[in-house]
Amino acid sequence: MSRVALVTGAARGLGACIAGHLLSEGYRVVTADLDLDSAKASVADWGDQAFALKMDVASEASVEAGLDAVERHFGLPWLVVNNAAVMKAQKVLEIDINTFDAVMAVNVRGTFLGCQRFARRLRTQNAPGRIVNIGSLAGENGGTATGAHYAASKGAIHTLTKVFARDLAPFGITVNAIAPGPLDLPSVAETIGAEKMPGLIAGLPTGQLGNPLSVARMVAELAHPLSGAITGSTIDINSGLYMR
Repeated sequence: MSRVALVTGAARGLGACIAGHLLSEGYRVVTADLDLDSAKASVADWGDQAFALKMDVASEASVEAGLDAVERHFGLPWLVVNNAAVMKAQKVLEIDINTFDAVMAVNVRGTFLGCQRFARRLRTQNAPGRIVNIGSLAGENGGTATGAHYAASKGAIHTLTKVFARDLAPFGITVNAIAPGPLDLPSVAETIGAEKMPGLIAGLPTGQLGNPLSVARMVAELAHPLSGAITGSTIDINSGLYMR
């Protein structure tokens, strides 16, 4: 029987790309999003190998209910991709505390809950599994266009990845992060501004935006059963903007 993957924030954009690629790789896929109508539309042509559910990743009850629904429908997932995120471009002195808290709630608490609650279920059933968290270049270099709250939240995700990876490694559960830079997505163009995109691209060492499918393919690689020795890593896909 094919493995099961749950992808959060999967109604559109990078999440939808990841979900679609996992489907092509033979997974049964669950797309979770606050926007249930869009999530359903994204899987409308995927038949009985996929379904959509509403999930607020910042809510314990919603995350637990979502995982319950996945288990009832497909069984225990092999893979959870914590992709759901909020991004708002603001200058650091202009960020109000409510916006700061909202970004941290979705991005950090949401990723923490996704990792913790899924891992608890794996441990209860003594099952191995894979967790992939979507971080960001902003979490490594402080960000240049995304806001301090977003950059800080993604840095926290990279650290959470290491903590969960260390604690879960003895049980066959790997936890990794992917840190994309600018991707060829509408959300990136909206954040940067259409008039600034040519300058952004010109400043990339590779001269091109990242392809979202490259992120999706990396998710599939990290989730592969033979990738058990890869854990606690943050994989950079950033057009050469940040090199370790």
